[in-house]
Amino acid sequence: MKDSLISIIDDDEATLSAVAGLMRAKGFRVCAFSSAEAFLKDLSHEASQCIITDIQMPGLNGIELKRRLDAQDCKIPVIMITARVEQRLQSLAVSSGAFCLLRKPFKASALIECVQRALAG
Repeated sequence: MKDSLISIIDDDEATLSAVAGLMRAKGFRVCAFSSAEAFLKDLSHEASQCIITDIQMPGLNGIELKRRLDAQDCKIPVIMITARVEQRLQSLAVSSGAFCLLRKPFKASALIECVQRALAG
């Protein structure tokens, strides 16, 4: 499980760097992307065992990304993170099939727990 590839997608460079650093510190391999489009273009995304994505991003957002992956019959668990607090957004994330939904700022331990549960299946 520690050698699993985690793909992280966030348009905020500070969050992307922090989450990638946390995952690497916990022994995971990491691919980091500044957009959902960049993630989809990169062939390594198919080797990911877990995806962590921001919901609100320019272009393709996290919920749209999850729907696109579902349409491709992709079974990789998706953890969504957001700074937004609207109930509608939470409902959309849950209905899209997000494995976990975390609101920024979140505790590192909460993210690690979500990733470990996602990888455990």
